[in-house]
Amino acid sequence: MKKSQFFLTFFVFLVSAFFACKKEEILLSSELPSTKDPVKSTEVTIQYLGEMLFYDPILSGNKDVACATCHHPNFSFSDGRDLAIGVNGVGLGPQRRFQSDVFSLINRRSMTILNTVFNGMDSKGNYDSTNAPMFWDSRVKSLEEQALLPIKSELEMRGNAYPEAVAIDSVLNRLKNISEYRVLFSKIFNGDQPITSLNLARAIASFERTLVAMNSPYDRYLRGDKEAMSELEIRGMNAFEVDGCNKCHSGKMFSDYKLHTLSVPDNPRLDNTDKGANGSYGFRTTSLRNIKQTGPYMHNGVFKTLEEVIEFYNLIEKEKSQNPNVPVAKIDSLVKFLRPVNEKAAIVAFLGALTSDYDFPPPKRVPSNLSVGGNIKLGINIPNSVHKFFDFRKFLFEIYN
Repeated sequence: MKKSQFFLTFFVFLVSAFFACKKEEILLSSELPSTKDPVKSTEVTIQYLGEMLFYDPILSGNKDVACATCHHPNFSFSDGRDLAIGVNGVGLGPQRRFQSDVFSLINRRSMTILNTVFNGMDSKGNYDSTNAPMFWDSRVKSLEEQALLPIKSELEMRGNAYPEAVAIDSVLNRLKNISEYRVLFSKIFNGDQPITSLNLARAIASFERTLVAMNSPYDRYLRGDKEAMSELEIRGMNAFEVDGCNKCHSGKMFSDYKLHTLSVPDNPRLDNTDKGANGSYGFRTTSLRNIKQTGPYMHNGVFKTLEEVIEFYNLIEKEKSQNPNVPVAKIDSLVKFLRPVNEKAAIVAFLGALTSDYDFPPPKRVPSNLSVGGNIKLGINIPNSVHKFFDFRKFLFEIYN
């Protein structure tokens, strides 16, 4: 390609990008553009608004971290990491890394939010969504209460953009300055000022409650499809109960949602020990649904495989603490009910049978026009508006050919 052709092509690229951005500004200043959204403005629901907020990094201090950054559908709405990276990160899942050493790792693993609508469910299938335990230490109740805390957390989403005390108000002001969000909130909530912290939490929680995945081979087996599970998986299901695993991983969600002290080893990548709930080294029993897709395991991701988890339980059942800060006497008494029967492979196969398919793809855009899901793409970040109006791959092809 001649030099003159190169500069002409590059000039066209810049002009296209400029007008694409201007086009975005025009659209965002009007009513919801039906050509760009999956639903018409008359069909807007609180779940749709919640989805937009969930994937929009406008909620974070530096506008680069979304809820979906650490709870992404590619990883069963977790992130596939032992310890999460919030602010100052780039990339998605295990490939996510820090851009500098300004901030540190979050000291716990990102829990999956699949089926969180059922948090707190008892063995009979009863649950109260307004009193559902959240986080590894159950420090808050309900998805609404949980939704706002990461926005205020320095390492998760806030960074050093503003003090914690004004984090929520700062985010609300941002939302008020985006006309598409003003339209969405006004269509769903009553009042002259619908963009409030309560409505923000309600919207995000409402979307999260739609993330249900309950059609695993195990579920189909219980409904009468006796070929849904293999012989090994069925043997593992029986061994799971004989071993006593169901003492804590009970009910339809395979969790009693209670705190248990188990002497989980500290993650060596952390400088300080994690004392868990109220300094007890107790952590909430996680649901085992889709567990094969949500490793690494335990609250700090210290175990990479389910086989390692089973070995851990075999050791503490023999009264061998795995954390020097937790004496044997402090380990939960329910561990005494564990009865290993040397069916590790079968139990792991059964746990795999608790995996349910789901189809919750990310939206193609968010009202702020920031990158969907936050700063999760390694390499050059091309604005969404440029992608819509200019074929960058064709541009590169023309340069080098």
